[in-house]
Amino acid sequence: MQFFLDTANLSEIRWAARGGLIDGITTNPTLLAKVAGDLDPRDVLKEICSVVEGPVSAEVVALSTEEMYAEGKELAKVADNVVVKIPMIEDGLPAVRRLAADGIRVNVTLCFGAIQCLLAAKAGATYVSPFLGRLDDIGHDGMDVIRETRVIFDNYGIETQILAASIRHPRHVVDAAMLGADVSTMPAEVLRKLLLHPLTDRGLDQFLNDWSKLQTRAKVGA
Repeated sequence: MQFFLDTANLSEIRWAARGGLIDGITTNPTLLAKVAGDLDPRDVLKEICSVVEGPVSAEVVALSTEEMYAEGKELAKVADNVVVKIPMIEDGLPAVRRLAADGIRVNVTLCFGAIQCLLAAKAGATYVSPFLGRLDDIGHDGMDVIRETRVIFDNYGIETQILAASIRHPRHVVDAAMLGADVSTMPAEVLRKLLLHPLTDRGLDQFLNDWSKLQTRAKVGA
């Protein structure tokens, strides 16, 4: 499974990239707006693309087919590793089809059912993004979408990648990986939690304490 960081914060991105922890980035208008300030959001996007070698998803804000297609074409010019995010709406699918025909990678976002993922894949999406946490919020099991989509894609040899989004905690990542999602995208706080376990800290403390005692005995005996 690949790990993407769901952020536009450059300090978080640099931290994760330096550690080799991530394979790509997902952004959206909300995330870019938080960090852009007076800057052009596309300048922020360009900087992100220079820090990360892998795919960087950038979302359109238009809602009509023609406008989404035109905006997607412009976003794709920002850098070679840009993936254009298109929402899973009726007017979005023709835009996905046209962008894919132009050789532009597309991430269809805001998917909440396996059939939506299948329709997006048929339109030519490189990625489909089921939103797990938002489904959990309304009493559904977000993992059902991952499970069903994986079976459908495997049944028909569909190469579109399943990108588990709206990740809220490490268990989401584990469950998505077990069900065969190709990618999990998560905020930095969740990625940091993946690195941690209290027993790791306890074990390290014990090892270091034992080593310190050994060094002390060695000095006394010298």
